[in-house]
Amino acid sequence: MNFLKRITSIFITLWGVVTVVFYLLSVLPGDPARMMLGQNENQEELQLIQQKYGFDQPIFIQYLNYLNDLSPISTHPQQHDFNGLSTQKYTYINLLNVGERAVVLKLPYLRESYHRSGVKVSQVIRNTLPNTAILAITALLIAISFGLFFGILSAIYSNSNLDRVIQLVSTLGMSLPSFFSAILVAWIFGFLLHQYTSLDMTGSLYALDDMGESYRIVWKNLILPAFVLGIRPLAVVSQLMRNALLDEWNRGYVKTARAKGLSTSTIILKHMLKNALNPVITALSGWFASMLAGAVFVEYIFGWNGIGKEIVNALNFLDIPVLMGSVITVSFFFIIINQVVDLLYAYLDPKVQLNKH
Repeated sequence: MNFLKRITSIFITLWGVVTVVFYLLSVLPGDPARMMLGQNENQEELQLIQQKYGFDQPIFIQYLNYLNDLSPISTHPQQHDFNGLSTQKYTYINLLNVGERAVVLKLPYLRESYHRSGVKVSQVIRNTLPNTAILAITALLIAISFGLFFGILSAIYSNSNLDRVIQLVSTLGMSLPSFFSAILVAWIFGFLLHQYTSLDMTGSLYALDDMGESYRIVWKNLILPAFVLGIRPLAVVSQLMRNALLDEWNRGYVKTARAKGLSTSTIILKHMLKNALNPVITALSGWFASMLAGAVFVEYIFGWNGIGKEIVNALNFLDIPVLMGSVITVSFFFIIINQVVDLLYAYLDPKVQLNKH
């Protein structure tokens, strides 16, 4: 029953995201049909484009058609039109026919890019999402590992000069916007200190080889964007871990361990750390959303070919399907991560009981 509630909650949240984003994008200035035609625009071709992509229909009908394309069970007219069945658009199994319409079981269809003719949004996401995932996971590992280290160090030497320096740097890290940090880090380490770091100001995970024949992985291009993306969550983890450990320090079990002669490092690592991780795990789920938002700026500034950079390009060209598909994908993974964090929180703190009814 709890599983069904979670699944229902995921779908309701995604429906809300789709609805809000669809209507927000519908009021953006500019006409996607005119953007697609460019300087070759004429009235006849404009009408053809509007009919082909359904721009001539009311916004509410466009919204229902988009939900129909996303739904795994959907209904479509069998004749060839904007929303008609086509193996080029849909991967489906025909369930039944009702008059001139067919009810099908299919994969969610995110439509085709307006800017790149014939390229499906799902293909764009497949090409960019792995790069963003690698960047986000690397940044998260940097934030967790260094954040826990500095947090524990700050708690052990609380109220010392080392503690004050760590707190000052953490506060600075949380205060700097991602786009400013990205520009600053790229300029310092990719330009001023390039001869020492061998790092470039821009670059993605894959780059053409010297012959221009094939792509190769360039891991060094991951260093700067991952560092910038991990700065803010690193600072948060550091401060949360310090405060949580200091709160745990006066608990009864810690006093008992100290009375038994256990070393400070043993007490922290074997007894206090698990309890102190609860607020850190909870905060990370919220900061993951902030990190994804920061990825848009970081990827664009560093030229990292991820889903964040794709969102910026789609905004520039009013590529609504790519925007919608990217936002839905990011929202889906954010919701899943929140669910996983809930389970981790219950594991770390047995007193927390997830709703089982």
